[in-house]
Amino acid sequence: MIGSRVLRCLGARVLVLGVLGSLVPGFAWAQAPEMPDPSQIHGRALPAPELSDGTVTVRVVREAIGNDAPGQTVEVTVGNATQQGVTDAQGRATFSGLAAGEAVARVTVDGEALVSQPFPVPAKGGLRVILVAGMARAEARKKLEAEQAAAAPAVKGVVVLGQNSRIILEFNNDALTAFYVLEILNTARTRVDAGAPIVLELPSVAADASAMEGSSPQATIDGRRVTITGPFASGVTPVQFAFRLLYNTPTVTFTQTWPIALQRVTVGVEKVGALSIASPQFADTGDVRAEAGAVYALGTGAAMQAGSTLSVTLSNLPVRPATSRYVAVGIVGVIVLAGAWLAWKSGDGQAAAQRALLQRREALLAELTKLDARRSGGSALSDRQAKRRREVLAELEQIYGELDDTSAGPVPTGGSVAENGAA
Repeated sequence: MIGSRVLRCLGARVLVLGVLGSLVPGFAWAQAPEMPDPSQIHGRALPAPELSDGTVTVRVVREAIGNDAPGQTVEVTVGNATQQGVTDAQGRATFSGLAAGEAVARVTVDGEALVSQPFPVPAKGGLRVILVAGMARAEARKKLEAEQAAAAPAVKGVVVLGQNSRIILEFNNDALTAFYVLEILNTARTRVDAGAPIVLELPSVAADASAMEGSSPQATIDGRRVTITGPFASGVTPVQFAFRLLYNTPTVTFTQTWPIALQRVTVGVEKVGALSIASPQFADTGDVRAEAGAVYALGTGAAMQAGSTLSVTLSNLPVRPATSRYVAVGIVGVIVLAGAWLAWKSGDGQAAAQRALLQRREALLAELTKLDARRSGGSALSDRQAKRRREVLAELEQIYGELDDTSAGPVPTGGSVAENGAA
């Protein structure tokens, strides 16, 4: 698996979305823009530098952007001063010449009181605020519809990879990571059974594929095979994963066969040097800059049918010179050989130490035998001889301990050992 070193899930996803969100007009595809989540913009003040200084517009909608609520009385309070306005046909009330300071906007729609987050009136330019009524009702209705759809039996149908599906490639040090951000789109109002799991075989140059945060649990990865099981709920099922794209030459071509239809081709790669991207399936190519400042080579193309293959060629890829790899391998080899030599020398030195201990042991045993012979013959040992005998026994004990510590194996035994045991 790639792990956190490469995935960088949050950062990568921001870049992926940033690339598409900052496309130049020539790359904008002809699809209806996705409406923002009302809960994400409700009550928030957004900068509007095109408005005159001290101007705030408050737009009131019901449940969703575009469902404007005209004829609503809106209040904007700045400090202790409050102004009132009435929304026009677009659900917008405009307040001009507001003094600088912290402000808040309020409106009551169908008995529901809506209050914006506090916002500072800017000295330059203006602000736009949206207040959304009925979000709780809309969420409850949406939840009920989802539960009803989930309870209903799935119907046979077709799903496709939606227009927001894309492949983005980014560099992480010397590694090139491919991010597949796919949206399986079901346009029916009920769950759809596609007849069999959708199986996506990744390119032969893919390695260490793993799921990204936010991917549907319906998608599983086994090696280079991605399997997405149905049935598929109405709307979008996100499938997001990443893998290392292996290459060792400045030019690499990878292919991707789509098991279901793809509504639009979008492939981008982070620009490094003179890197370029090409494909027979691209209708347009060019460079775009993401919100984070990185430049991407981007290619887009028309829809592809199920079973068709996308072929992408990356040129002028950064490749580390082979010499450095050979040097690294050589250094590793030297280290291994040096370690082996040191281990051999260490073993040879240990054997020599064991031989010295054995020789010393035999000499001490011989000395001990002579001392004990005098004692067994009836002659008493002098004080000096008795002291020496104790020293010999102590040294022998130490030698036997050292022989055990060096794991010399079975200690050779002979007559001297037997004599020592008798002593």
